[in-house]
Amino acid sequence: MNPIIALIRAHAERFPHRIAIEGQGRRYTYPALCDAIAEASDLLRRKGTRCLGIVMDNGPAWAIWDLAALDAGVVCVPIGHFLSATQKRHVIDDAGIDAIVHDAGNDISVGGLPVGWEQCRTRKKGPLPSGTVKVTYTSGTTGTPKGVCLSLDAIRQVVESLLHATLASPMDRHLALLPLSVLLENLAGLYVPLLAGATVILEPLTRLGLEGSSHLDVKRMHAALHNHRPSTCILMPAMLQGLVDLLERGNHLPPPLRLAAVGGAKVSGRLIEQATRLGLPVCQGYGLSECASVVALNRVGSSQHDSVGTVLPHLEVKSADDGEILIRGHRFLGYTHTSEPVPEWWPTGDLGYLDAEGHLYILGRKRNVFITAFGRNVSPEWVEAELLAEPEVLQAAVYGEASERNIAVIASPAPAAAIDAAIARVNSRLPDYAQIHRWLRATQPFTPENGLATPNGRPRREAIAHRYL
Repeated sequence: MNPIIALIRAHAERFPHRIAIEGQGRRYTYPALCDAIAEASDLLRRKGTRCLGIVMDNGPAWAIWDLAALDAGVVCVPIGHFLSATQKRHVIDDAGIDAIVHDAGNDISVGGLPVGWEQCRTRKKGPLPSGTVKVTYTSGTTGTPKGVCLSLDAIRQVVESLLHATLASPMDRHLALLPLSVLLENLAGLYVPLLAGATVILEPLTRLGLEGSSHLDVKRMHAALHNHRPSTCILMPAMLQGLVDLLERGNHLPPPLRLAAVGGAKVSGRLIEQATRLGLPVCQGYGLSECASVVALNRVGSSQHDSVGTVLPHLEVKSADDGEILIRGHRFLGYTHTSEPVPEWWPTGDLGYLDAEGHLYILGRKRNVFITAFGRNVSPEWVEAELLAEPEVLQAAVYGEASERNIAVIASPAPAAAIDAAIARVNSRLPDYAQIHRWLRATQPFTPENGLATPNGRPRREAIAHRYL
């Protein structure tokens, strides 16, 4: 039996009245969840499904079908709503999806939840790597998502490591603030709490303040934290910045929150320090899809503000001669339809180092480093993280290749004088070669819809430069 499903069933036998999942007005005890998983799993087998796509908003149905795929031995492919129609078609063909469950119909009902069911005709390119149980699609730097094939063993190792690293317990209530189609929330926000015997709260994302892939209503998110009273959640940097701004203005911290993990992009150590001072139990982490999400995580009470934490015990990390982070123990099977062997030490494309105490520091992306006219190497993510720590700056992209003066493209509704003051504060913390000398205001936010950001919010640098520079 699948070890993840086996442990959920063990919780059902031991704690028959404990709530496993709640959301959308429904509550599922562990036995009720197991019954729903078995019902959906049996349906997948009877229909002969080999590869299942999930196109749903967060909710109990998403979790049931994802876990049913694990139980039935069916490859699961989460498909984010943030993907364009062309990208979704690419994912369907690339993974060889033969059925999709979605929340825009009522063709079948499992666990009392009606969903739409669609059989797919795909232009399949060939078999997936042997042992694939989940394909997660990364945004990359181009418009075509890349399929990362993960084994059950890779997922299990990360989940087990996170159980210990986060001190997960049956008393936890985890509120999923990110889409479950994001691997980090899928594993750390669904599997980890369920394996701990805890409760997962799954509500449609608009109720929690996230609209589309880039608009955040921080007040609604803050209200949701108070209403649902979670002990754990996962935040993107923009979410953390929004909460910090609210708390700075006198709003109250959600009472039982004990862990707010933050990742997805580089976060300024200053912002982490500010959040900690306000009482937010923030722990910055680092990961990538090829390593089944999380690679390193800070621990509550021992956070190094500029570090992404210590490496999870099933992984090894070292730096190449050029400073690129290499990782061993990732158990990544490969990309869809590529025959290239996966190297023992996976080149992450990130620059960084380990200190003497084993804390990992990420400096930025190897390919994004620019060299100024004075021969100094600058990682734009470093400067951007400092800019984003200022409340006046919502988004930023920094450039300076072969130039004497670094320039920032900034998305913000703040007056020019306020942005000038924010940049002055940032420059006071930076060495002269990394300082911002000039800035331009973006006419609209960087979003996946306008091609200026990846689905997880990272700036598409070439597209921004083409439009504004």
